[in-house]
Amino acid sequence: MPDSEPHTYALFAHCFTCGKDVVAATQIARALTEAGIAVLRFDFTGLGQSGGDFANTDFSSNTEDLVRAADHLRTRFTAPSLLIGHSLGGAAVLAAAHLIPEVNAVATIGAPADPSHVAGLLSESRTEIEQRGEAQITLAGRTFRVRRELLTDLAAQPQAERIAALGTALLVLHSPTDECVGVDNARRIFDTARHPKSFIALDGADHLLTDPNDATYAATVLAAWATRYISRARTEQEPAERTVVVSEVQPHSLVQDITVGKHHLTADEPLPAGDDSGPTPYDLLLAALGTCTSMTIRLYAQRKQWPLNGISVSLRHARIHAADCADCATHVGKIDRIERKIRLDGDLDESQRRRLFEIADRCPVHRTLRSEILIATVDQALADEPSATA
Repeated sequence: MPDSEPHTYALFAHCFTCGKDVVAATQIARALTEAGIAVLRFDFTGLGQSGGDFANTDFSSNTEDLVRAADHLRTRFTAPSLLIGHSLGGAAVLAAAHLIPEVNAVATIGAPADPSHVAGLLSESRTEIEQRGEAQITLAGRTFRVRRELLTDLAAQPQAERIAALGTALLVLHSPTDECVGVDNARRIFDTARHPKSFIALDGADHLLTDPNDATYAATVLAAWATRYISRARTEQEPAERTVVVSEVQPHSLVQDITVGKHHLTADEPLPAGDDSGPTPYDLLLAALGTCTSMTIRLYAQRKQWPLNGISVSLRHARIHAADCADCATHVGKIDRIERKIRLDGDLDESQRRRLFEIADRCPVHRTLRSEILIATVDQALADEPSATA
């Protein structure tokens, strides 16, 4: 975190088999915080201080880790408007950018144009991996277990399409003398992407930016470039945090007019209490959960390129006795129960269906409903009064 209020938040993805504390990551994060940009660095699953087994990860799971990290920033601070990725982490941020709507700028450092480039690092063990299903490999003096699924996942990534449809500002930093990921990868990324895009040559630097001066230079250039898009990101994100306004249609009526930006909705209560001219407040609550669930499943299935043809979510709300809920922490009185039924249409295998149902629980509205919520009520009349010293 910077010493003062951050101008924006950035998310950093480290290189393949590296960790969040590698020289490049720490130097770049330090320089960016000095420029007023807060940076979240984290270890991908099975690396550094993160739990899990590296052998069970692949490029898609790394992308999911990035999205979860962005969710954390969005919940605890502010969603990232800047993504930075080093080496394979650069490929990961290019893949994750469209899944984090607040992102306004993406920077890659020594990134491969295609994630399958990593398979070249495993060439000596590839035959063993394909025949036995896994193999022990040594990279940068460390031993890792790699499975066949990693190679399959790397080969299936539609990276060129993602870069072409990035929709954000892009900065490509690459060393012309990079012996691990050739500079031609930078050219391919740059040529595929649409404007606005920029390229900076890290002349004389090695792939890992082990010289702190190279890392500091990359960070200084990156921070100066990002500043152009930080203010734009803040301006563009403000309308997204729009206010929902609810007002009575007429006095002594339960019919409510709901305004959300340019959109208008009506809410009411069913007969005999109301006129049944619109959904009830709980109907709208269930609609929010249902739409969020469907959108989250669809985005995940699209990223995985799974054959999901249709999604249907039906929901019901009821108040039940807490004693009837074996899995609830509350055992006295009544609790709210939402029954959510999800129908997935398509030629999905059992593991794909199971995974999509797990993803359903990760939709932002679902998380909000399950988390502690603070509702601050303010008297609008008092809030609108001019101060005594005005």
